[in-house]
Amino acid sequence: MKECLYYHKYGDGRLRCTLCPHGCLLAEGERGRCGSRRNLEGTLVSEVYAHPCAVAVDPVEKKPLAEFHPGTKCLSLACTGCNLQCLNCQNHDISQAHPGKTDCYELTPEQAVDLALKHHTPGIAYTYTEPLTWYEYTYDTATLAHEKGLWNILVSAGFINPDPLDKLIPYIDAANIDLKAFSDDIYRKVCGARLQPVLDTLLSLHGAGVHLEITNLLIPGVNDDMELVRGMCRWLVENKLGDCPLHFSRFFPQYKMRNTLPTPGKTLFDARDIARGESIRKVYLGNL
Repeated sequence: MKECLYYHKYGDGRLRCTLCPHGCLLAEGERGRCGSRRNLEGTLVSEVYAHPCAVAVDPVEKKPLAEFHPGTKCLSLACTGCNLQCLNCQNHDISQAHPGKTDCYELTPEQAVDLALKHHTPGIAYTYTEPLTWYEYTYDTATLAHEKGLWNILVSAGFINPDPLDKLIPYIDAANIDLKAFSDDIYRKVCGARLQPVLDTLLSLHGAGVHLEITNLLIPGVNDDMELVRGMCRWLVENKLGDCPLHFSRFFPQYKMRNTLPTPGKTLFDARDIARGESIRKVYLGNL
């Protein structure tokens, strides 16, 4: 365990986590919505620090990053926990699990960096679940990796408050942000989150010069309305994100949406055509 960086103490023993826009108010023993940050005797602690549940070597294209050092590999790390509760989550067995409910490794930030160097992987990816909920582990590892000349890759839903994001950004070289839908209503109903903080994250990363790519998973009957796609693309262009690679990804039945059909290939091709028509310069299709 490690004490968390962003929280506020109240006189009655309760704590408010200020890492993400949920702002969870926690009594003694309670965990936040992410499942991994807990009020332990008046201190907010990360219960997953230095205990990743997944360690692997992946091609950077799997993140997906199409235009960040293609052909190279990265060390991928993940701890349990996520501050979204997406009904379609493909990694729900680890993202929606509480600490202790999955197998995990003991791997300090120093050991993670040494592992990347040992296997000659030029970067580390914080991925699979939501690395912003295991923020302290992500931050400590990223700062050490940066000192050793390794890249840091953030694969995230981008639901975080500005201050912690600003503290992390100087150590992030590339990011893929999952933009679930260009609709606050869909965010609330399907993901248990909100749209605007994610848009703010995109602007902050891009404004800081981080290599940014964006993924939009198209789910039949949920966010595959082409007018939503058009609105998203127009917003990206209007905010000078039209040069960022945009990935439209195909949905397959997962988790609590197992009765939803896979995305037809035509839907992705239609989305690609709209994106190009709205001046998105680089469009990629995934899971086809």
